[in-house]
Amino acid sequence: MPAFTATAPGKIILFGEHAVVYGRPAIAVPVSQVRARAVVIAEPRWPAGKVWVQAPDIGLNSPLDDLPDNHPLYQAIHGVLMELRLERSPACRVRITSTIPVAAGMGSGAAVSVAIMRAYSAFLGRPLSAERVSALTYEVEKLHHGTPSGIDNTVITHARPVYFVRGQPIQAIQLPVPFSMVIGDTGVSSPTAIAVGDVRCAWQADPAGYEAVFDAIGEIVQAARQALERGETAALGPLMDENHDQLCRLGVSSPELERLVGAARAAGALGAKLSGGGRGGNMIALVDSDTAEGVVQTLLQSGARQVITTLVRQPGGTEPYA
Repeated sequence: MPAFTATAPGKIILFGEHAVVYGRPAIAVPVSQVRARAVVIAEPRWPAGKVWVQAPDIGLNSPLDDLPDNHPLYQAIHGVLMELRLERSPACRVRITSTIPVAAGMGSGAAVSVAIMRAYSAFLGRPLSAERVSALTYEVEKLHHGTPSGIDNTVITHARPVYFVRGQPIQAIQLPVPFSMVIGDTGVSSPTAIAVGDVRCAWQADPAGYEAVFDAIGEIVQAARQALERGETAALGPLMDENHDQLCRLGVSSPELERLVGAARAAGALGAKLSGGGRGGNMIALVDSDTAEGVVQTLLQSGARQVITTLVRQPGGTEPYA
């Protein structure tokens, strides 16, 4: 039998992180330069029901049944079986690799789940729809993030720029003009669940103050969407700077993020901000053809562990969101 392979991109949040958990909008885009990959291979000589999981990036080489029930990889595979109402899997080997930085705000956990679910359901002969992959990935995301917004599973499953409000239908963002972003990795691992939990505790202690910040971020997101859909990409720069300032008010920046954000701006970036949960992870900067290389080199000289340049553009195809 052939191997069944699926991949899923990383993602960055352009605007709206943290506030999106509290009902405000956010904008996120896929990053295809980094990807998670899952390969499922039948093992007909093994007994039925035996599933072997290999994830060399995290040193995992184990039967599925030896993983705890709350392990994300177990949940991703088991979730497909439950969705398809199958009591037992054909014997197979599932291998997962990823080039997406972990705990860096780029959706590594969601991308791994999406890739597994697509490859595994195809192996079982019943490929899942994008809607079901996204919904099942959201359930796995709860293990990573506690109270996820839903934006990671949404943008990664559909691999398209999205405008997202929790609990509302997904909205595609039309991008008449492409633009370039530079992503700088601080090298500081920062699980999103911790930052989200800290913001929740602070919000509970000062709901009025934090709601005002969330409202301000929501207004920035609305302005950014209008700029994107009008093709006025240069206008995104000041909005990114404003969004970063509001995230600093939430207490989710860090010395490493501040150093890289400041370095990008000094090198000519049109705007820069942290992206994702904060406290580490990644920052992003809006660049043009004249400033891109200088920003990249400055970020590396300022301590970025890794720098990725990505072109954000309207994807091809006309398939609707599921």
